[in-house]
Amino acid sequence: MRSTGCLIEKSELIPRAMSDHGEGPLDQRRRQMLDAMGIQYWVRRDLPTGQHDEVVPGREPLQESQESMPGETMQQLPADWESLQLAVSNCRKCSLSQSRQNTVFGTGDQDARVMVIGEAPGEEEDRQGLPFVGRAGLLLNQMLLAAGLSRESVYIANILKCRPPGNRNPDAQEMKACHGYLQQQISLIQPEVILATGGVAAKSLLQSDEAVGRLRGRMHHYGESKISLLVTYHPSYLLRKPSEKAKSWQDLQLLMKQLQ
Repeated sequence: MRSTGCLIEKSELIPRAMSDHGEGPLDQRRRQMLDAMGIQYWVRRDLPTGQHDEVVPGREPLQESQESMPGETMQQLPADWESLQLAVSNCRKCSLSQSRQNTVFGTGDQDARVMVIGEAPGEEEDRQGLPFVGRAGLLLNQMLLAAGLSRESVYIANILKCRPPGNRNPDAQEMKACHGYLQQQISLIQPEVILATGGVAAKSLLQSDEAVGRLRGRMHHYGESKISLLVTYHPSYLLRKPSEKAKSWQDLQLLMKQLQ
């Protein structure tokens, strides 16, 4: 694709992103990750050498929100990981326990700075008992790498611990049944940032009816601890609509800034 005006051909374009010491050129690994995400990037050639202006849709201003999910007593839930996972595996609080193959508890670093929360297990997650596997999981891995993170350095969980039949959206009763388990995981991890992927996760955690497109691009606060919460599109949605990947990259840039 050939650009007009002060832009140059994509084959000559140089990306830019946040680094540990401010803004600077992307390393080769992140270039590869942005390519995998389908993000196009280019620079203005009329800028001085070393000053590269990335041309993607503009970032939205960082804002804060006081939204949070109402608290739920966790006195009867185990306060250690092993017992909590056992409680989830034995859970019969809703009808999903009758159709699941496996519960999907969560995976990752239990002392993580970032907790990624999705919607519910899909078919492959139900089979393996792990969150975010398959094509959506691969894209999530690439997104995390582009942000300077890895799957092993974050903790990944879902709003639901069991797969809804046919991958339908969770209903209110199912989310209520799983809410205490997720709350306990958040309490044990105490992450600096929660990355809510997709509408179900975002609306459940923020108790909001707004669409992801209106919730993303700014920081919210979650719970009594006011944990920073960032909303972005679910990887499955990005696979269906690749044109939105640039917006998810903007969200990842906000995540990197928050972690500095």
